Amino acid sequence: MQEATVCEGCRRQFFHLKRQRCRQCALPLPVSVSDTVCGECLRHPPAFDATVTAADYAAPADQLVLALKFGGRIPLATLMADILRDAALQRQGPPLPTQLIPVPLGSKRLVERGFNQALEIARPLSRKLGVALAPRLLSRERETRAQSLLHPNDRHHNIRGAFIVSAKTFDLVRGAHIGVVDDVMTTGETLNEIAATLKRFGASRVTNFVFARTLPN
Repeated sequence: MQEATVCEGCRRQFFHLKRQRCRQCALPLPVSVSDTVCGECLRHPPAFDATVTAADYAAPADQLVLALKFGGRIPLATLMADILRDAALQRQGPPLPTQLIPVPLGSKRLVERGFNQALEIARPLSRKLGVALAPRLLSRERETRAQSLLHPNDRHHNIRGAFIVSAKTFDLVRGAHIGVVDDVMTTGETLNEIAATLKRFGASRVTNFVFARTLPN
C-alpha cells in the first residue's frame, strides 16, 4: 500500500526536504534567520516545547490527510507514520518522548467517523520509534465544535478545558516527556490546550508529532 501510494521519487521530492522551521510551532523560517524560534512563539510562548512535522499542508500531503480522515483509507496512516518517523529521527534536539498519545476525539465524532485518525497514525509511529503508546492517558472531557469550522479568534474559547488526564494515569504524566500525535496542525490551539493540560498534571516536556503543518495565509 505504501509503495503504491507514494513512490520513492515523490517521497524524496516532497517529504525529505530539510526546511528550517521554528522548533516550537514548526512554521517555516527564512533561511537567513539564525534563531530557531519564530517571533510569534517568542512573543507568546506556547505550552508545548517542540513540534515535529513531515510536510506542509499542501499537495500532495493534504490529499493523504483527506483520504485518511474523510475517505477512511486507514492503511495510509502507516505510510504517514513512516514519513513522520523519518522526520523525527532527522531532527536534532532532546531525546524522544517516553510515551506517545493521540489527540482524542469526542465520542460523538468518533461514532460518526468510526475511527480516530490521530490514533491510527500513533499506533505505527509508536512501533517505529520504539516509544510506548498510551492512548487512554488523556480524554476529551466535553464535545467541541470542529476547529476547522471556526474563526481563528473563536478557536481558543472552543477548546478551553476540553481535555483531562485520567486519575489512573497521573503517575505516567508526572515528570514525563510526552509526545502528542495528530494528522494536521493548523493554528495549534488544540495542541496548545493539550500541552497546557499535561503540564498542569506534571509533564516536564511536550512534543507534538504532526504529519502536516498548515501554512499561514
